[in-house]
Amino acid sequence: MKVIPNTEQQDALSKVPAVTLSFWIVKILATTLGETGGDALSMSMNLGYLISTVIFAGIFLVAVIAQIMAKKFHPLVYWTTIIATTTVGTTLADFVDRSLGIGYTGGTAILVILLLASLFIWYRTLGSIDVSTVKSPKSEMFYWIVIMFSQTLGTALGDWTADTAGMGYQGSAIIFGTMLVAVAVAYYQTNISQTLLFWVAFILTRPLGAVVGDFLDKPVAKGGLNLNRYTASAVLLASILVCLFIFSQKPAKKGH
Repeated sequence: MKVIPNTEQQDALSKVPAVTLSFWIVKILATTLGETGGDALSMSMNLGYLISTVIFAGIFLVAVIAQIMAKKFHPLVYWTTIIATTTVGTTLADFVDRSLGIGYTGGTAILVILLLASLFIWYRTLGSIDVSTVKSPKSEMFYWIVIMFSQTLGTALGDWTADTAGMGYQGSAIIFGTMLVAVAVAYYQTNISQTLLFWVAFILTRPLGAVVGDFLDKPVAKGGLNLNRYTASAVLLASILVCLFIFSQKPAKKGH
């Protein structure tokens, strides 16, 4: 009987992708799709934020169950779940901020607290928030809860920066893009925890995607390009599939 080396066993158990350049490209495309897709359902189809959130939450529930039940890492299942979190995060944040009247500042503050609390509880419960340790149903539950809060926060934070802070969509994209570059420099040039830098970058990609998505589909009078939301969403989805086809994604390894 062939003995599988320990490193291969670890790879087989890993349920999330290795953090590479292609990971970040697909992540930004997915977060942008979340904004245009969420707006397409809630605004273009006139379903409203609450009904759209219920629909996307149902899709997310199915996707995350499939992801957790999978025996190994499957790129399509993983990224379908990520996209589901971005779409439900978009409509949920809009519902809380706009329909409930909490506002972008209040919504952002609440979500920051929930995100930090979920990371803290995950760390205290399992001893690590490193993505390479996401190999059990319990760690995956924490992982997806954190991602859900981060995706929802991203929409609220992007709206706050673009509207409340008056930076506009392009200005906000430059701000978040610059912050991501700074994180990348810190990753390669400093001894700051790579796990911490990963989560900072992961969180920042969401507001970047949110403001880019808004720039694509919002009216020209509001600083957008007024592109068709369905077309923009279809192009973004096709781009994600092309990236997954071209760039092979492997499970995360410890220390990566």
